[in-house]
Amino acid sequence: MNDLPQPTLPFSPQALPRGSLHRPETAPAAAARTGGLAVTWARHLDEVREAQRLRFRVFSEEMGARLDTAVAGHDVDLFDEYCEHLLVRDEASGEVIGTYRVLTPAQARRVGSFYSDGEFDLWRLRQLRERMVELGRSCVDARHRQGGVILALWGALGSFMQRNALDTMIGCASIPMLHNGVVSGDTAASVWQQLRQTHLAPIEHQVTPRLPLPVEQLDGSLPVEPPALIKGYLRLGAKVLGPPAWDPDFNTADLPMLMRIQDLAPRYRKHFLGT
Repeated sequence: MNDLPQPTLPFSPQALPRGSLHRPETAPAAAARTGGLAVTWARHLDEVREAQRLRFRVFSEEMGARLDTAVAGHDVDLFDEYCEHLLVRDEASGEVIGTYRVLTPAQARRVGSFYSDGEFDLWRLRQLRERMVELGRSCVDARHRQGGVILALWGALGSFMQRNALDTMIGCASIPMLHNGVVSGDTAASVWQQLRQTHLAPIEHQVTPRLPLPVEQLDGSLPVEPPALIKGYLRLGAKVLGPPAWDPDFNTADLPMLMRIQDLAPRYRKHFLGT
């Protein structure tokens, strides 16, 4: 297998090599297993390619995103080379059925920014950046969207955060622009109008979109629920950082979200942190 071209540099005294879920550096590669699922960190380019193929199927073939990719049938961008890639496999088939990518503070400095910097002005988060990771490109195979895959991913993320003394997660949570077969921003506007009343972050952490969805010109009164992933983040204790940006390539409205370990809901602490 081909090694990744940009192996992660250690970013804390406790940092482990890329993909290792074991404290001893000599331990063999293994997976955390739960309910027929195996959770691993990608260690080689071959494994990252598996995640990128899944992302292509979900984002391009299923959701209709326009992906500018150098590798046919794969969702690839310049951030991939700098990220850690978390994989969930179906133990029966060995297939990658869920993935996240994680950009650490050290790697964000190397690439020059977080992905979210391209969609939002993150100036107000500057004091958090040294202990802040970015989660992105979350997706689950259509046949496995019963919740177990996301829980498995979150459990591995919690361990990763603790191991590397990180305490804040950010990311863009997408809301599809397609509603009842029609491309419209009304659903996203309605989700935003709901969540700004209940889950808006304090002003010192609010951010502004670079390409705003024109929520004031849309119908924000639809009785719609947020997508399942956003609801999951909110149950954990996440906050919405401001109004959505429009991503024309993915044809989504992206909500900026922030999750701090100190705000983690008590009933999820054991699963997420093991405490």
